[in-house]
Amino acid sequence: MRILFVVDHPYTLASAENVPHRRSFTAAVAAAAIRGARRAGHDADVIDLTADEFSPVMSRADLVAWRMAEVVDPLVADYQRRLREADHVVFAFPIWWEAMPAATKGFLDRVLTKGIVFDEIPDAAGIPFRNKLTGLRGVTLLTIMTTPHAVYRWWFGSPATKIIFKGTFGKIGVKNLSWRNYASVTEKTPQQRQNMITQTEQHFAALRDVRSLQSR
Repeated sequence: MRILFVVDHPYTLASAENVPHRRSFTAAVAAAAIRGARRAGHDADVIDLTADEFSPVMSRADLVAWRMAEVVDPLVADYQRRLREADHVVFAFPIWWEAMPAATKGFLDRVLTKGIVFDEIPDAAGIPFRNKLTGLRGVTLLTIMTTPHAVYRWWFGSPATKIIFKGTFGKIGVKNLSWRNYASVTEKTPQQRQNMITQTEQHFAALRDVRSLQSR
């Protein structure tokens, strides 16, 4: 199975090691997920938004091209190609002000182009979109936050999952949407955080190939 990992943190995936002032728990979780997927024999393709110097800003030229089902940025075109080749997509990012960082939102805005990633169906009853990512079987979120899980889910209403699941991939028809949330991380002991990392690697190492499951 081909799994596309989209990692968003200013320190990049290179900050996965536990080096003071150069470490990111988001990167550590993402790296564990990638290791687990590769242990299971999956093809792990990694997009590191900061390392790629991806701009989240939808420019005038971008928007004109978006309306014409075209792309002007070669990096966006490359991301679209890799998205079309993926069986599963995993987003990893910290929660800031209850939502995703700008680069992840920009990925949604600039990469999910109408006419390329999805079609809009005029006068459709119900969901007005048709998914063009025909091989994509699911999306997973790995979110890291200082907020308690219950507070984020019930008080704030889980904005990140609403945006990425209900408002984006679910809207275009992608099913199998899953969320792994690493909450209250600043209150965890080093051993508890290490346990989270270990459990993440084990989870992805246990993933089965969705293509073989669907062929049965």
